[in-house]
Amino acid sequence: MNKLALFTGLALGCSMFLSGSALAQVGKRFPSEKKVIIDPVTGTPLTFLTTGASNDQKLYQTHQPWTADGKWVIFRSSDRVAGGVGQAFAVNEESGVIVQLTEGPIGCTSALNVARKSMKLYYSRTIPVGRVSVSSETVETPATQPGGRGMRGPSQVEIFELDLAKVFADSEAGAMKATKEYERLCGALPVGLRESGGFGLDANEEFAYIGVSGGDVGQHLVPGLKVGPLPENARMGAGPGGLRSLNLKTGEVKTIIDVPFQMGHVQTNQWVPGEIIYCWETGGKAPQRTWTVMADGSGNRPLYPEADYEWVTHEAVITKDEVAFALMGHVKTARPGQYGEAGMRTHPTGLGVINLRTGLMRIEAQTPTGSGLWHVNGSYDGRFLVGDDFSRSVYLIDRKTSEMVMLSTGHKETAADHTHPIFNPSGTEILIQSAMIAADNRSLDLCVIPVPKNWLGRTYTQKAPG
Repeated sequence: MNKLALFTGLALGCSMFLSGSALAQVGKRFPSEKKVIIDPVTGTPLTFLTTGASNDQKLYQTHQPWTADGKWVIFRSSDRVAGGVGQAFAVNEESGVIVQLTEGPIGCTSALNVARKSMKLYYSRTIPVGRVSVSSETVETPATQPGGRGMRGPSQVEIFELDLAKVFADSEAGAMKATKEYERLCGALPVGLRESGGFGLDANEEFAYIGVSGGDVGQHLVPGLKVGPLPENARMGAGPGGLRSLNLKTGEVKTIIDVPFQMGHVQTNQWVPGEIIYCWETGGKAPQRTWTVMADGSGNRPLYPEADYEWVTHEAVITKDEVAFALMGHVKTARPGQYGEAGMRTHPTGLGVINLRTGLMRIEAQTPTGSGLWHVNGSYDGRFLVGDDFSRSVYLIDRKTSEMVMLSTGHKETAADHTHPIFNPSGTEILIQSAMIAADNRSLDLCVIPVPKNWLGRTYTQKAPG
């Protein structure tokens, strides 16, 4: 049977499966929920973009949430609409209006990738598959029952593109068309390959780089390299893992690399085509957390070669040449002796920034007490850094002066997730997720924290004071 015809048929079947009239919610509008609250401790004005009873999660701090026009913030909500699965939404930062972007019984099952050059959104769905007869051949096709994360049986990861400009325009005009007019199936991984660590969008927006497990993963290891077992004291992390590229125009899938451990968060350099950052995911202390590789499989290496006593986590690309990460000092949260000296504050801890080209690493900030900074990010112009800690407090750092100030606190340790701070592209605001005003002390809202105007207006001199 012609493979292209089969692929087209599967795409159509999947589209019909996901986009029946009873499920047609793409473009649905929700009224503004915006609310400004003054942080009672720091005095910082906090703009909450979502304040309803739903659990609204921002994108991970490795993925930029603002649309290319700078007007909308993309997020995921697990319960804003019925169905019990995560759907994607956008909130207009100025008007506060919220627009639904995805629909169906599966939702979007992986990282949301917002294009920087175009008004497009990319996401994946993990579709259950069944066996049916097509033209006397037995082939894998989308099943008729919904699935999602944790589904059992054969499944297939599909990557989709959504035309945000069309959705926003038609939603505002009240003239929404069928979902197929906005959503395009870019391609699919071979059946049996599962996502592991999500995926990143290439700087040229032509490829998706996907972390994977299962299928043929492990068959492309460097000769002589053995698959690693579960690291000591870790709850995950055993290999093999891998990276695959998917051409967003043709659907072609290629192997980038296989590794002998579990593939973790996958992100890209938004300025350098083909540059990928990934991690060894263990759920705790990894023997070597951070890695980088090019899309053709060349240059695979540890990004920051860590010592046994260092606890490295939550890396994020912040400029064309730099990656920020946390050197944790939270050994008190581990069982006595669980990780040896790893995470002890007798060793250097703080917010580290490493240069991808020179290998130079600097510790740019450090909290004087507690467990140290946890999730970190930086402004694209290289001026500022941001980090949160275990108390869900958010700190701003000036890289020129090394000054650090707590911008906001009180986002509740009972929250469903961490704050995951990230700067907007202009470096004037920081987006977090917060349970500060949640009635159940757990559900998350999107919250924007401004960078103080006196920090934005700073000028710097090399002259000595006095």
